[in-house]
Amino acid sequence: MSRICYATGKRKTSVAKVWLSPGSGKIIINGKPLDEFLGGLEAIKMRLRQPLNVCSQIEAVDIKAKVAGGGYSAQADAVRHGISKALVEFDADFRKELKPFGLLTRDARRVERKKYGRRKARRSPQFSKR
Repeated sequence: MSRICYATGKRKTSVAKVWLSPGSGKIIINGKPLDEFLGGLEAIKMRLRQPLNVCSQIEAVDIKAKVAGGGYSAQADAVRHGISKALVEFDADFRKELKPFGLLTRDARRVERKKYGRRKARRSPQFSKR
């Protein structure tokens, strides 16, 4: 079965396009292997592989992803979201495994915009009595 599944994952301002195919467990992001893309950030790598571990597919599928926008942590979370959605497309039975971990939910938190008359989004200018 050489089915390729596609999904889009998002987090903050990062958007990841993820292609999942049966294979040997290679993860390539923006043309680089995972270890080269994230370097020594082991906690973020574990977070990215979480959907594969939950579904026991770490050695069964190859992942190719293109991600843009945001920082490396948000990009990794966008890829994670995309992998989760692609796994559900690959096999609908994975949905009941991924759902309890919250891996199919798009984390909608983003940076609040700066308002006029404020120094940041909510921070007021310093009060001066005199």
